Parts: sequence; structure tokens; C-alpha cells
Amino acid sequence: MRLLANALSMLLHPLWMTTGALVLCSRIDPFMFLDPGSQAGLIFLGLVFLMTALFPLVSTLLMRRSGLVSDLTLPTRSERIPVYIIGLLYHGMCWYLIRRITDHPVTLGIVIGAFITLLLVLLITLYWKISAHMAGIGGLIGAVVAVMVLDGGEVTLALSGLFVLAGALGTARLIVSDHTPAQVYTGTLLGFVCVFASAASGITT
Repeated sequence: MRLLANALSMLLHPLWMTTGALVLCSRIDPFMFLDPGSQAGLIFLGLVFLMTALFPLVSTLLMRRSGLVSDLTLPTRSERIPVYIIGLLYHGMCWYLIRRITDHPVTLGIVIGAFITLLLVLLITLYWKISAHMAGIGGLIGAVVAVMVLDGGEVTLALSGLFVLAGALGTARLIVSDHTPAQVYTGTLLGFVCVFASAASGITT
């Protein structure tokens, strides 16, 4: 059971959520985003992946190598803080760069929503160990709901699948970490509200 929970935690890691949200939303309504199958779309998504996933991952690996963090699972609040700060810097740079590629409010709203989510997770982590995994998947759900509201389309199947994944991930986090149910629920709600509000309202700055 723990092996499956660890695998699910890696598969649905917060690092992948910003890119995943953009890819999924572009599939729901391809007219709202750059076509991920085109060269321009691939470059755009590649940039987002580099800045919000690969670079933060490499930085965390370097911190692990230097002894700044004891484990990649970041078991203590004190170890999470520098990792979150670096993630914030990369998300900020990502938003700065993609503003020069697109001015679409939903696309920018998803990225700035992820930034706000991570900022609040960082601030909360100073006092309480909120679940970053659940904040990530909550943000993914928030992005999909925002596109559904703005587009007026039906994405019941996609949302149902995401809710099942969120439930499975929440269970996995309770199994393999010392999170409480309150920390899992709060993380989900925080991510959802931040990304949904940013994407649906078109917050870009």
C-alpha cells in the first residue's frame, strides 16, 4: 500500500501541476490557448515546464546533495521553506517570460494562480504543515472549473476523473506522510480557490 501511495505522490507531484493544468485546459478548449501540438505551443509548454518543474527539481536535488535538505520528500517544515522560496522565484520568472509570448488572461491567470498558491503555502508552512500535493491538484481542478465556467462547456467526465485522483492522492498523502486530514483538505481548498479565482477573473499582474 505504501509503495502505491508513494508512486501516486510522485505521479501527481505539485511540480507537474502548472504544466498539466495548461495542457488539460487546452484540450478542453483549444481556442483559449496556444495549440500544444504546434511548434509555438510546444515551445510555450516547454518553457512553462522548465521554469515550474525541471528547474525547481534540479535545485532541490542540488540542495539535497549539499545537505540543505535531508530527503526529497521534505519531511520537516524547515526543509520545505527554502524549496518553496526557490519555486516562487521560478514561477515568478515563468510568469514574466510568458507575458512576452501571450496576453491571454486565462493562461496567465493559471500561472499567477499557481504563484499565489505557492506563496500562501510558504507562509502557512511557517506555522503549519499544509499539504503542497493537495494544493497542487486543487489548483488543477480550479483551472479546469474556470475554463468550464468561462467557456460554458461540459467537462463532467474530466472533473469526475480529477476528483477521483484528488481523493486517491489525499489518501496517499495520509498514508506516506504525517499530514492530518485538515492539512489535506486545507491544501486542496487553497489551491482550488487561488487558481480558479485568478483564471476565472483574468488576473494577470
